[in-house]
Amino acid sequence: MPQLGTQTKNTTPATEESGQVLTKARLQDLVKEFDPNEQLDEEVEDVLLEIADDFVESAVTAACLLAKHRKANTIEVKDVQLYLERDWNMWQPGFGMEELRPYKRTAVTEAHKQRLALIRKAVKKY
Repeated sequence: MPQLGTQTKNTTPATEESGQVLTKARLQDLVKEFDPNEQLDEEVEDVLLEIADDFVESAVTAACLLAKHRKANTIEVKDVQLYLERDWNMWQPGFGMEELRPYKRTAVTEAHKQRLALIRKAVKKY
């Protein structure tokens, strides 16, 4: 685990020079997993790579602050999990905690219920 106050460097050849978490090649691989025919513009790739770097940087910074608050010298999985859950409403099961969390369903609004009723009514006609 990284020590607080020190910076670790990813030493893979693709990211060593740029310091990026996600490379253009990996981004293209991810896009091809969804749609093999899809191509990203150069500008879109750059923006997505920047967003990924900013996300990781903010997550690590927040995890460092949480670890510091716990008076710990190392970042633990629970620090990252707490940040992701509180700030991004993201939960990754199976990492670090033994407790099983129930799936939270979002509340259905009245407007959504009305739209569903209209759809059901339209489908019944055919």
